[in-house]
Amino acid sequence: MSATSSAPGAQQQRFADYLDSLAQAAEHVDRVEPLKSYCKGLLLPGERKSVEPMAARLAPDNVRQTHQSLHHLVADAPWSDEALLEQVSHSVLPAMKRNGPVIAWIVDDTGFPKKGTHSVGVTRQYCGQLGKQENCRVAVSLSIATEHVSLPIAWRLYLPEEWAEDRERREKTGVPQEISFQTKPKIALEQIRKAVREGVPMAPVLADAAYGDDTKFREGLSELQLRYTVGVRGPTTVWPSGKAPLPAKPGKRRPAKCLRRDKNHQPVSVKQLAESLLSREWKTVTWREGSKTKLRSRFAATRIRPAHRDFKRSEPHPEQWLLIEWPKGEREPTKYWFSTEPADTSQRELVKLAKHRWIIERDYQELKQELGLGHYEGRGWRGFHHHATLCIAAYGFLVAERSRFSPSARASRLELRTAKLPSEFTPRGSPRTRRAS
Repeated sequence: MSATSSAPGAQQQRFADYLDSLAQAAEHVDRVEPLKSYCKGLLLPGERKSVEPMAARLAPDNVRQTHQSLHHLVADAPWSDEALLEQVSHSVLPAMKRNGPVIAWIVDDTGFPKKGTHSVGVTRQYCGQLGKQENCRVAVSLSIATEHVSLPIAWRLYLPEEWAEDRERREKTGVPQEISFQTKPKIALEQIRKAVREGVPMAPVLADAAYGDDTKFREGLSELQLRYTVGVRGPTTVWPSGKAPLPAKPGKRRPAKCLRRDKNHQPVSVKQLAESLLSREWKTVTWREGSKTKLRSRFAATRIRPAHRDFKRSEPHPEQWLLIEWPKGEREPTKYWFSTEPADTSQRELVKLAKHRWIIERDYQELKQELGLGHYEGRGWRGFHHHATLCIAAYGFLVAERSRFSPSARASRLELRTAKLPSEFTPRGSPRTRRAS
């Protein structure tokens, strides 16, 4: 760390320069200062990062006007989320790459528990944060990752089919007309295509089984010439190494084109294949240092061909890796991955890449706990996305600082000055407000 970069006020200056780089995405001069203030408010200490508490921290002597300015920016102003996220990635990526190249694009989704049925996208569905079916909304994201840091570069709410087909609720929450029902893998594939068009440094795509089990998602990645390592579920069928579907049956008049199976020649599930492997094919692999000990487990890797609906194809699916994790002491394998990494890739390299998805857990943890990703109180489509985009923009500065010289950079540790809250200020929804009402 240089004397200049550690001098008092140096971080504030870098933050000011960073916000200046984002200001062009505000699309109107009147939005520049509110955008900068909103990002600063997200990074200031404080439990609640909704508009009203942030206004009080930013301008304790002018809370009402500041509140109105921030609320208009996030709930009403028609600036582009995609343009701002693109500017964030352009500003942060050079800092990220100082300590190594982009090694993965990571697809994931995250849930936000939410009561009621009026906030956009809320329905009863699986919520990863709670680990069960619950009333919530879910957003799909694409992140870029180096060895040490990661950053979301795309973000979109998953709109359940019941919402997509409900004209009244769409109109009330401002869902754009062009937004139709799409599966999460399809949303992710659109995000990836956009990243390719924008020239984001290409890297293997990582995703869990909610995406990897979708054949069209995997084929879409291959069409984009992107390698992938994606989770699949135990019942997924494959042809083991050395086996393939039967060739098309010769026809007397018109030759058949589709591959065949018969009762004696069938693919097997990845679970069946895992259970058939010999003990010498399983190896204990360490992939990284954990907080207390090295992270290791037992893995096997074998070449396979996916079998999904290949009886409708004229050529077999390309050969690729099947990576399996079966920890000692477990009754059956716990995870499976398909990977299009080269055939000469070592088992340790396959494991290390598959397990690199862990890095975005820190992103979601900080975005939710420190930057208030789930604190937006409005119900509309625009406000939900604007708030998330600004949270990611603020987080981008933390990623840049962390990449610069301080892996422990946190929102609450930044050198940003905050004013003292008015003694009489009590934000809506606080325990004091509820007791008094």
